[in-house]
Amino acid sequence: MRSVARSCIAAALAGLLGFPGFAASEKPLGMVVQAQNAQISNAKLAIGTTVYPGDRVETDAGGALRLRMGATQLYLLASSSATLGQRPDSLFAEVLRGTVGFSSNGADRVELEVPEGIIRASNGQPAYGQVTITGPQEIIVTAYRGSLVLDNDGELHTIPEGKAYRVTMDPEPAPVAAMTRDDANTTPAKRKRRKLAFFLLFGGIGALATYGIWTELSESPSH
Repeated sequence: MRSVARSCIAAALAGLLGFPGFAASEKPLGMVVQAQNAQISNAKLAIGTTVYPGDRVETDAGGALRLRMGATQLYLLASSSATLGQRPDSLFAEVLRGTVGFSSNGADRVELEVPEGIIRASNGQPAYGQVTITGPQEIIVTAYRGSLVLDNDGELHTIPEGKAYRVTMDPEPAPVAAMTRDDANTTPAKRKRRKLAFFLLFGGIGALATYGIWTELSESPSH
């Protein structure tokens, strides 16, 4: 049904949304505002494509993707993948590989889910940050603007503005089931708290380098 909705002309789509069941289950999260070598469910992404809870988006080597979801922008750098979802109080992306980040003015709550926990802005403040999966038990979390929080099942760790940390965890697997399309609008399974170690990596210089990447992604597609 979703592929049909994306390929129909506007009038046909409006007709489909007239059915209460369809509209309730297919409420969009947002839309693509920039895409380069990016896919969704093995289909090439283009500017203006609508994204929904449960969609898996990914980029190839040299690719990039930026999504606008309310007051939040979510981006994927090259060779990255994430599954999108929504809960009553937040939007989230389950990061599967590569680098995924967000920029928010604080109006909408957005979270990045990784095996080490859940990353979000501190105290609902405006923030710009990202996470990179560097190995099976390791990530790098960077806060470019505003502070971030890594929530390890209630154990909160703050990543101050302008800092990046390499975070490693105990290799014992946690019993967290993979998210399916039906789970995209529900609360995730209970996490098992992990033993985490934090190592400060860099401050201003590294942050400015990646901030330049974000600035490039944020330009109008016409540029």
